[in-house]
Amino acid sequence: MDKLNLMAALPEITLLVAAVVVLLADALMSEGRRAAIIDRLALIALVLPFLATIAQLGAPLQYAFNGMYVADALSTLLKLCCQLAVAVTLVYARSYVSERDMHKGEFYSLALFALLGQMVMISAANLLVVYMGLEMMSLSLYALAAMRRNSPLSSEAAMKYFVLGAIASGFLLYGISMIYGGTGNLALSAIARAYDLPGSNHTVLLFGTVFVVAGLAFKFGAVPFHMWLPDVYQGTPTAVTLLIAGAPKLAAFAMAFRVLVEGLGGVAADWQQMLLILAVLSLGIGNIVAIAQTNLKRMLAYSTISHVGFVLLGLAAGVVGGNMNSAAPAYSASMFYVIIYVLTTLGTFGVIQVLSRNGFESEQISDLKGLNRRSPWLALVMLALMFSLAGIPPAAGFFAKLVVLQAVINTGQVWLAVFAVMMSLVGAFYYLRIVKVMYFDEATETAAVQAGQGARATLAINGFLVLALGLVPGPLLNACIDAVRQALAF
Repeated sequence: MDKLNLMAALPEITLLVAAVVVLLADALMSEGRRAAIIDRLALIALVLPFLATIAQLGAPLQYAFNGMYVADALSTLLKLCCQLAVAVTLVYARSYVSERDMHKGEFYSLALFALLGQMVMISAANLLVVYMGLEMMSLSLYALAAMRRNSPLSSEAAMKYFVLGAIASGFLLYGISMIYGGTGNLALSAIARAYDLPGSNHTVLLFGTVFVVAGLAFKFGAVPFHMWLPDVYQGTPTAVTLLIAGAPKLAAFAMAFRVLVEGLGGVAADWQQMLLILAVLSLGIGNIVAIAQTNLKRMLAYSTISHVGFVLLGLAAGVVGGNMNSAAPAYSASMFYVIIYVLTTLGTFGVIQVLSRNGFESEQISDLKGLNRRSPWLALVMLALMFSLAGIPPAAGFFAKLVVLQAVINTGQVWLAVFAVMMSLVGAFYYLRIVKVMYFDEATETAAVQAGQGARATLAINGFLVLALGLVPGPLLNACIDAVRQALAF
């Protein structure tokens, strides 16, 4: 094994160089030129890492940096999804940030550095690399959340995000230190092997696992570690909210898979029980509390909590009685679910940004009244997105829920699948309420919807993919299954 192997980390290296170029261009260009090209430069900066990641498709498993970094099918697929999610976010954000004096190099370079942290998390094969990627992503997002310094709501949200995020990082770091104390190693493959060795301390390893799961639950926003999510979603500018709500969920799944499945598979029976409790609480509280929300972004925050419950259900259904036969279908179902969730979230917050304008934030559910009369195509896109989030066929969210429920039923826990379906029915109420408001309520806002051609085209593609992946989910689901199988065979 090549101890350095920089080619395995080529996507990250090119992204780092591109992010630095964007930062320097912002510092060296005049105000007029910067405002004209900085957003395009940020999108161009994503092309090289995207091509470098594409080149790794189908490549054999590679390790870099003395086994601390891995490039496999799972990392390649999730990195491509993260890069596309950030690119779509920047397209949606162009007009929004320009009208709010956020059209600056810091916004775009911080978005790229957050993406770099996510890619590092996805390819981490060592607990220190996991933590390094997590902090790179988190610190960038903290700064983005606080960009509107003249907004008290934004400043409050950024402070809550920073403080609670720091607590989560502390939980995770303490868990990592205990795992190191119990196994004497930080490499995930070595930790997996150390569980069966006579010298390992199983009690310390189990306590470390508890703290790691708590840290992961914070990053996912699972109940009871969800306190930051509604306030941050509501308080941050919508462009930043999407940077927090989109691609980081893919990185959080990758971190959970790498640490729990690849590293702590020996104590799967223990952490699966923890995830089940988190999943049940998230499904229940997320869906029930969302009903009472009138702020659209806050409602979507509680919606996110409920969707995290489904992701955790898939992760908790992998090992049954020490048998790994159902591991690949369960973990791939969870991976498929989080990809579909991020795709739908991109479109939902994209619609909110398109409807917003200078001096007006389209954040209340009532702001969508009569949208079908103002912009039928935009209402149709939102309809498809709400159907996907609610799990109504033929949208992709229906099939995503179906594969997760199938994985849960395969474990013999039918009651858990029934509970998840019941909570999904509760969730359908507040999603269908959005549809009712758009199509059947009288419009209170009469201003024409102003949207750039780029945002319109991207929204149309976004909505089409949500429907297409519901009708033809096979290719993406098979890619997830193949990626998980390769990762499990390491």
